[in-house]
Amino acid sequence: MSINKTVTGAHYGLKDWLAQRVTAVIMAVYTLIFLVVWLTSGKLDYAAWAGLFAPIWMKVLTLLALISLGYHAWIGIRDIFMDYIKPTGVRLFLEVLTILALAGYGVWAVAILWRV
Repeated sequence: MSINKTVTGAHYGLKDWLAQRVTAVIMAVYTLIFLVVWLTSGKLDYAAWAGLFAPIWMKVLTLLALISLGYHAWIGIRDIFMDYIKPTGVRLFLEVLTILALAGYGVWAVAILWRV
């Protein structure tokens, strides 16, 4: 009895593994920068919070962190779906819902970020 396996090529999954690590590092660095800026700002009122995100460099860093978070979440959720949800139709439906949710969250976050 032989088992036929589909060979997908060398390094299958390496890109996703590396993307998970890179996005995690980006989010960790952003968190450290955010904490330093936030803790050195002094006050904790709305004006201070809005002022924290007013500079363009902070908006760009936040946007980069949000894009990293979305991609990181997509890879993780997609892998969970591929591992545990075997019916293709159900998996596709859940993946489409996840993509729509993540895209909606991204648009919402950009709208909030650039409103400040």
